[in-house]
Amino acid sequence: MNWGILVIAGLFEVAFAFCLGKGKETTGNEMYWWYAGFLVSITISMGLLIKATQTLPLGTAYAVWTGIGAVGTVLVGIFVFKEPVTFLRILFITTLIASIVGLKAVSGH
Repeated sequence: MNWGILVIAGLFEVAFAFCLGKGKETTGNEMYWWYAGFLVSITISMGLLIKATQTLPLGTAYAVWTGIGAVGTVLVGIFVFKEPVTFLRILFITTLIASIVGLKAVSGH
């Protein structure tokens, strides 16, 4: 159960990074809506992370949470913000995903 909560927390981390990027691209009222989405997303993400760490090891949970956020944010950058796709970026994203899966596998929960 708490692994699912942790994954959702990581997805909200991606959401707050997305909102931050969209807020940077806009002006006026639209910008404020994106920044409001950022605040809501970060609040939910942190709340879910706190909940997940009640039963999962803190170091593992935090590493997985930041890993999900990092991978998701890079993918959003590539697909939404048209950031460059290079062999090395894909290689390191792949190794990060493998590390997240590895941490889950050895956590014992």
